[in-house]
Amino acid sequence: MATFSEQLTQRLATALADLGHENAQQKSLPSVTAAADTRFGDYQTNAAMAMAKPLGLNPRELASQIIEKMDVSGLCETPEIAGPGFINFRICAQAIAARINNLTGDERLGIKTALSPKRLLIDFSSPNVAKPMHIGHIRSTIIGDCLARTARFLGHEVIADNHIGDWGTPMGQVLYGWKNHLNEADFADNPIRELLRLYQLVKQQSDTDPAIAAQCLEETVQLQSGNPENLSLWKEFIEITMSGAEDIYRRLNIHFDTTLGESFYDPHLKPLVEKLLKEGIAEESDGAICIFSNNELEPKQDPLLVQRDGEWLPAPCMVRKKDGGFNYATTDIATIDYRVNEQKADEILYVVDDRQSLHFRQLFEVARRRKISTSLRHVAFGKILGDDRKPFKTREGTVPALGDVLNEAVDRARRIVDEKNSSLPEEEKQEIAEKIGIGAVKYAELSQARSSDYVFSWEKMLALQGNTAPYMINAYVRTRSIFRKLETTPQYSLENIVISEEAERIIAMKLCQYAEVVPQVLVDYRPNLLATYLYELAQNFHSFYEQCPVLSASEPARCTRIALCDTASKVLRHGLSLLGICPPERM
Repeated sequence: MATFSEQLTQRLATALADLGHENAQQKSLPSVTAAADTRFGDYQTNAAMAMAKPLGLNPRELASQIIEKMDVSGLCETPEIAGPGFINFRICAQAIAARINNLTGDERLGIKTALSPKRLLIDFSSPNVAKPMHIGHIRSTIIGDCLARTARFLGHEVIADNHIGDWGTPMGQVLYGWKNHLNEADFADNPIRELLRLYQLVKQQSDTDPAIAAQCLEETVQLQSGNPENLSLWKEFIEITMSGAEDIYRRLNIHFDTTLGESFYDPHLKPLVEKLLKEGIAEESDGAICIFSNNELEPKQDPLLVQRDGEWLPAPCMVRKKDGGFNYATTDIATIDYRVNEQKADEILYVVDDRQSLHFRQLFEVARRRKISTSLRHVAFGKILGDDRKPFKTREGTVPALGDVLNEAVDRARRIVDEKNSSLPEEEKQEIAEKIGIGAVKYAELSQARSSDYVFSWEKMLALQGNTAPYMINAYVRTRSIFRKLETTPQYSLENIVISEEAERIIAMKLCQYAEVVPQVLVDYRPNLLATYLYELAQNFHSFYEQCPVLSASEPARCTRIALCDTASKVLRHGLSLLGICPPERM
């Protein structure tokens, strides 16, 4: 069944055709969208304002003509004109009731699958070997998982790819640290913590001591040349790192289809650079191999140029260093080849923080030059800030480990569960605390605008009021409490769903709009659109629950309200599941 916005858009298009404005419609007609302020209607369009000038008409005059021609029977009340020419639509009660009746028996809750499904590869999380996952991994890991869940539900074939950092200079630094500074007792007690200490110690030393930097480079060369000792240690470091990461992924209920380290692509790097040279895309520059601008783009759009003192200067992408070594750019170009040629991806999303924007702009420009047609998108996000509103810094060792963050969230949630429902069995209380705590961490991330920085706050994350997971979970738990009291499964029909109270209408309209919101998450990769919708739905449900008695109401109000509670329960649970959150049945 078409959504209300789709039905209104189609009827608007028919009205414009009847007015003889098909050509103008095709060029400039915006779709009908949900109204920002529902006091004036449920939907609105600015079609008259957008089309009036080319047609030589007054916007309000054109709006009047549209309303006169537009058939809204059975769908909405007579449209109204507002301001300079907006047209507002208010859906009629019968149409809302019919939609709710359909939703009660629809497993997909009105959401259609994509008309043109893609093979979509999503690159996210990407921990580094010999380092524990930390709070900085929250954004990529949780945003990427939400996009993967949503894309799969919409019918896309998704490859969730965990591209781990297991090669290059950092590995040489850890190997040097292991051979010169290892504390065996600390390693036996907590292997990943000791590996991190070694990395941080040697990184600091190599930054100030060229001799140590040279020895670290030699350890890297030995590893990449197949030295048996270094290879054995490297494999042990990977096993330790990924064992800890898998524990976290299991807790977060996150699964990957592919986990390949940078090392996987190493055999392809030398042939790749030779090919780039042969094709004239790369060239030698002061001993290094680089890709320079070919001046096909406007300077402001060209990532291989930089402006200094009013002059555009080269900002090349290096693919082989003077010493013959390769870097992230080389590996990422080879990774694109593998994902396009072997994994057959139609589109590749890189869920990586915005500090890597230049790297990806250069990477995508190289792909364009190589005539790669696969769509490439950097899904950039902002930083997580501490209480001082400054980003956490991993090299200073001040970043909380992600496992510790999850433990703290669950411990704090457990205190809430003890306070709210102390009579529950211990095992059930811990299970509920785990779901609330993990859900709170996820929701705190996904409710943020992706491109914004945000301050990590325990108090806000676990608050029972406001835009938080516990508030949403509480709404869901309330819906389930109603059905635990019912003796029989309710049967709905169009005849016994009657929308009469304003609180009923508000929540019913919000439920009808779920199918309009979910596809929008993938339009610009914004999970916060879904989070905001669920928060508003929870607000509507709490208000409805307080104003409209359910089980004690007489018919048809009782059946109507049970249907609304049932649909709200399904939408809340499903929406939270797309965010990666599994709500408990009681709290």
